[in-house]
Amino acid sequence: MTAAISIRNVKKSYGAFEALKGVDITINRGEFFGLLGPNGAGKSTLINIIAGLARADSGEVAVLGHDVVKDYRNARRALGIVPQELVFDAFFSVREVLEMQSGYFGLGKENRGWIDELLEALALTDKADSNMRALSGGMKRRVLIAQALVHQPEVVILDEPTAGVDVELRQLLWDFISQLNQKGHTIVLTTHYLEEAEKLCDRIAILNHGEVIALDTKASLLQSEICNTLHLMVKTAEAVAALPPQLAESIRNKVKRIEGNRIWLELNKEQDSIVEVLAEIAAAGIQVVDLETERADLEDVFVELTTKRGSR
Repeated sequence: MTAAISIRNVKKSYGAFEALKGVDITINRGEFFGLLGPNGAGKSTLINIIAGLARADSGEVAVLGHDVVKDYRNARRALGIVPQELVFDAFFSVREVLEMQSGYFGLGKENRGWIDELLEALALTDKADSNMRALSGGMKRRVLIAQALVHQPEVVILDEPTAGVDVELRQLLWDFISQLNQKGHTIVLTTHYLEEAEKLCDRIAILNHGEVIALDTKASLLQSEICNTLHLMVKTAEAVAALPPQLAESIRNKVKRIEGNRIWLELNKEQDSIVEVLAEIAAAGIQVVDLETERADLEDVFVELTTKRGSR
């Protein structure tokens, strides 16, 4: 089956700066795919190349088998992009904006039914005749999503779609996008809210310094060695200025920080027993009154790869 997006050895430089250093990614049709990375990793450059807004120095990119340079018309028709920036035409109403966007793809009156569906699904029906300037930031973001979907593309790229929006709107957007994915649309998401990527994405690629440093299923990433870590916070009856000398060295090495009457430790969930650790702490004369545990998640994987391994 033809891939939704095929990226082969893509390189891009701006002067002496290498934004992309030979990126290879295949995104399958129907996937909910996460494209993650810190600021400056190369995500925006890669999206611009896919969208035809920038030209790669070398390599090939195709959308549903259509080369984004040689067959750009079909590539653009298959693709919808929701940009991170709130870009809008201030002189038109919401419906007019969507009808004009529809016209760019040669769609006329026959597309009005789909526009009405988009307005309803994104809770924009009562704003359809409002001027874009009168909308809140959250409403404008909904219009951007409707614009990207007005020609019913099979592949949709969402670049930080929930940046700066409230919880209610975030939930509405994800319910709608999840429904699109269930209907067969391929979704590519970039986000700094890693809990979103962990909840929604099937596979994830992590970019850093223009290179793919991880590309795997979410399940595999969460089963990696990094995720063997178990974070343990113990609350003590009294403030702890320093660890007592009688505390076992094996426990002392697991302590990451101390603040007042709280001690944070990192355990290996396969090797360390919480009961035994608490027993050693109690034997050293520290009275524990409460505790919290937190297993490593996608954010821990991301931080480990991009700040520790990625800097080597």
